[in-house]
Amino acid sequence: MLLEKVKHLINKLGLKPHPEGGYFSEFYRSEEFIKCQPERFVGEHVYTTSIYYLLQQDNVSMFHRLKQDELWHHYVGSSVVIHIFHPEEGYQRRILGCTFEDELADYQVVVPKNTWFAAEVKDKTHFSLVGCTTAPGFDFSDWELANPEALTQQYPQHRSLIERMMITHECYLA
Repeated sequence: MLLEKVKHLINKLGLKPHPEGGYFSEFYRSEEFIKCQPERFVGEHVYTTSIYYLLQQDNVSMFHRLKQDELWHHYVGSSVVIHIFHPEEGYQRRILGCTFEDELADYQVVVPKNTWFAAEVKDKTHFSLVGCTTAPGFDFSDWELANPEALTQQYPQHRSLIERMMITHECYLA
């Protein structure tokens, strides 16, 4: 039953494997371009983009960072644990979800720009469909996958988390 639901969402939303893990498809890309964007961006960027993002069971979104803030919002399935290494505030564990049973869960979570973060489903027997919105709009030139050794040097007390979240898990569906 779970696999059927996941297959249905993958087909309905046109989801494809994401390089950091899980599945994604772009839902929205604004048509207007930013004329004077911050210097940290390369090339033209649209105002905003939004994607669907699906994680299932042991899939993870490996540690990565973006040049812009990213807003995560929960749609259906298990809550999601987002692990954040904030440059000034250190490690933060945020729960994204919309269940009444999980009082620690927030309906939306913001990951600040230039912040290493990773995500996983809280219930390893389930899946989660979320959305991610960025402004300025996302471009793969804004995305950086973490180097596990360098991240471990920066946050040695979180070695086991980094190692667990940087393992490339095969997607369950071909």
